[in-house]
Amino acid sequence: MPMLLKIAIGFFLGIIFGFIAAPLMPYSTKLTNYVMPFLDMTGKIFLKLLTMLIVPLVFSSLIAGVSSIGDTKALGRIGFKTIALYIITTVIAVLIGFACAYIIKPGRAIDIPPGLHTVTQAPQTFSSMILDIFPDNPVTSMVNANMLQIIIFALFIGAACTIAGEAGKKASNFFGHAAQIMYSVTRIVMEFAPYGVFALIATTSAEFGLAIIAPFAKLIFSIYFGCTIHALIVYSLMIILFCHKSPKWFFKGIREASLTAFVTRSSSVTLPVTIANVRENFGVSESITSFVLPLGATINMDGTALYQVICALFVSQAFNVELSLTAQLTIIFASSLASIGAAGVPGAGLIMLTMVLTSAGLPVEGVGLVAGIDVILSAARTSVNVMGDTAVCVCVASSEGEVLRV
Repeated sequence: MPMLLKIAIGFFLGIIFGFIAAPLMPYSTKLTNYVMPFLDMTGKIFLKLLTMLIVPLVFSSLIAGVSSIGDTKALGRIGFKTIALYIITTVIAVLIGFACAYIIKPGRAIDIPPGLHTVTQAPQTFSSMILDIFPDNPVTSMVNANMLQIIIFALFIGAACTIAGEAGKKASNFFGHAAQIMYSVTRIVMEFAPYGVFALIATTSAEFGLAIIAPFAKLIFSIYFGCTIHALIVYSLMIILFCHKSPKWFFKGIREASLTAFVTRSSSVTLPVTIANVRENFGVSESITSFVLPLGATINMDGTALYQVICALFVSQAFNVELSLTAQLTIIFASSLASIGAAGVPGAGLIMLTMVLTSAGLPVEGVGLVAGIDVILSAARTSVNVMGDTAVCVCVASSEGEVLRV
């Protein structure tokens, strides 16, 4: 049985189990004290196994990818294409989010409950965000899994390998072998995926159930509809224009990564699966995947950008705050910036939403409205984040003359 089918079966069985278990839990001590804690532990083990791969995989594969390009001019050309496509798709996602929020108006039917919890975390300034990109201690960056700092350090090492002569070639070969080993470890971990996916979805469904969805149906629909439109139109056009392939070919090739992102709600945790899908299903070279995908998992988050805009307008509508043109432009800029600065871990988008609301002069209490259903919203936005990374990676590979696998 294909791994994708196993994961899909685990996904749907988890939903069914969770919805059945939710009303039974108050009456069953075995279910509450044994079954659900076991499933919770199983899901967390799966997440830990994926998280275990991130730092060594990104560090080794990025150095191997950059050094294998060999030519600093080619590296600059690929880097320019990658960042340009990331910025363009993010801006389009923000505009789609604006359109969805203004047409659907998800916040109009919400009654503001009293005593909302206020998120007091101070938003990060632009200058501090830029400074945080550069590591002062690479070892600390790896210990803390600060992906932007790890990427910067790996880029320097990879570039140095291309100009260090024979020593650079030896180092490049070492990191290339290390990356290959990490790909093998990824395949081993993915054998556990169907069980981990079942456990994660089962516990989430049992905890939240259907009751929490009803009051926020319009917000959930807005974000899922916006994510769907962005994926089907923007990424399909990219694949047609750059790769001269059918969108069906693209979406079929990234099913495992998209589903893993939907379940784990983390583009960083999904990265090992994303790299494997792009290499094995599309035939993109290691030099491209090792450079484009780790960078995208850190700075390219189209789904998060769309989510930030819709949630900001949702809060303005729910609190009856009229937005000036300046405030609307601020939301556009802040949402784009927040999507770049957000960490690729579950819940990071909710934290960055505080910055967007503060920048636009909206009440941060609105974060309390979104927090209850963020687990539902983050699944869709993370899946789109990963789709965006893979779409750009495939398009850059095609523009560099690589022959993509049919």
